[in-house]
Amino acid sequence: MITLGIDLGTSGVKALLLEDERQVAVASAPLTISRPHPGWSEQDPADWWRATCDCLDALKAEHPRALAAVRAIGLSGQMHGATLLGADDAVLRPCILWNDGRSEAQCAELERPELQLRQRAGNPAMPGFTAPKLLWVRQHEPEVYARVARVLLPKAWLRWQLCGEYAEDMSDASGTLWLDVGARAWSAPLLAACGLDERHMPRLVEGTVPTGRLRAEWVARWGFEQAPVLAGGAGDNAAGAVGVGAVTPGDAFLSLGTSGVLWATTAGFAPAPDRGVHAFCHAVPGTWHQMGVMLSAAASLSWWAGVSACSEADLLREVEADTNMNSAGEGACWFAPYLSGERTPHNDALLRGGFVHLSASTRRVDMTRAVLTGVAYAFRDMRDALAAAGTRITEADLIGGGARSDLWNQTLADVLGLPLHQVAGSQHGCALGAARLARVAADGGRLFSKPPRQRSYLPDGHAAHRHDGAFEQWQQLYGRLRQLPAPASALPSSLPTTTEPA
Repeated sequence: MITLGIDLGTSGVKALLLEDERQVAVASAPLTISRPHPGWSEQDPADWWRATCDCLDALKAEHPRALAAVRAIGLSGQMHGATLLGADDAVLRPCILWNDGRSEAQCAELERPELQLRQRAGNPAMPGFTAPKLLWVRQHEPEVYARVARVLLPKAWLRWQLCGEYAEDMSDASGTLWLDVGARAWSAPLLAACGLDERHMPRLVEGTVPTGRLRAEWVARWGFEQAPVLAGGAGDNAAGAVGVGAVTPGDAFLSLGTSGVLWATTAGFAPAPDRGVHAFCHAVPGTWHQMGVMLSAAASLSWWAGVSACSEADLLREVEADTNMNSAGEGACWFAPYLSGERTPHNDALLRGGFVHLSASTRRVDMTRAVLTGVAYAFRDMRDALAAAGTRITEADLIGGGARSDLWNQTLADVLGLPLHQVAGSQHGCALGAARLARVAADGGRLFSKPPRQRSYLPDGHAAHRHDGAFEQWQQLYGRLRQLPAPASALPSSLPTTTEPA
């Protein structure tokens, strides 16, 4: 059976054709982020659709027979985005994304004791989640809020475009702060806190069940032999978990994508909000997970590549070739990867990162090494937060575009003190997981085996010991950066956007 996985990410859309467990073809199309004010992050859903069409057009041109034979489509999507539709299903404004920090002030409204947010949703209120974004819109764009008939996450909007159904899976819905995560149901009190009710929400489904069939016009456009069924799918992290077979309690993976995730599958709902640990539903029925999240993982290297006018690949090669390190064996400066604030463990949207301890002798390669190490130390913060919540990870698989770097993978293994494993198809983990969920929706099976491991990165004892001491020093950056006043022009804006409704 051939299935199609579509991953709606932040930096692009990816479509993967899967025949049983063989990846037939992959197509991708880029996306850009709009930042109309400091701390804001938005995308136009029309761009998601254009990128999706570009991917399927490419697959049709290059693999028409395989695409025509697709029996089911699975969706993976960036989480938390607030896509607002009016009564006519038109998009009312650009989607406010997961890494948008404007709604920091609104989070306090959701933490009122009577709402029992942390007990119901399993998570603290963070600006990246969907609910505080709606409170911000209610306060700053009342004319938009008054027209809201439905609130969709990014992939739920894409599903509607594809098949005309309003449905969302449990894993993605967990990131809204409107889901009773333990009960796997919408929470009426949490919705009411934002002036909403279930009529504004898509229906909830498990990630493995059918939700509708592709619209006839798209069947004709892309030449499908029959209308494929659309699976419930998953939020991007849960899709990545399915891609690497992390569906059994105790399974773990590290995602080095635009954001960074350290994931652990759990048998039940295990909230630990005080350390910024997320507790969400898995896309697999009857399963949950914990995870730590950082907002700028591989995005930190991408940012540095842009600033330094050098490609990421060239920056990595420069570090690999450099032998002129200081006596500590690391770069000559520190880097804090808080470019968009941070979640685990700090839950601090106003936090900003940067380089520290620069000197006239600091080289570009030193700064690149500091970026790689700083991101690894932020992952260690997440590891420790999970451990404090009772989840101890002993090894993890690697997924995400950043995990293609042997240098970075080994640094992570040394810093975390964990064996890390590169697995087949890891760079396409989310799209692969979506395609796997589609197969289950089509034939009712359960085929979430672990892909073969291609390479393992074992901690080097000497390097791990060195990082233990360096990490304690690096941790001091948070307190110092938090106390440093920001330039007025760099503060997240609470002013409404001037963008006209779509």
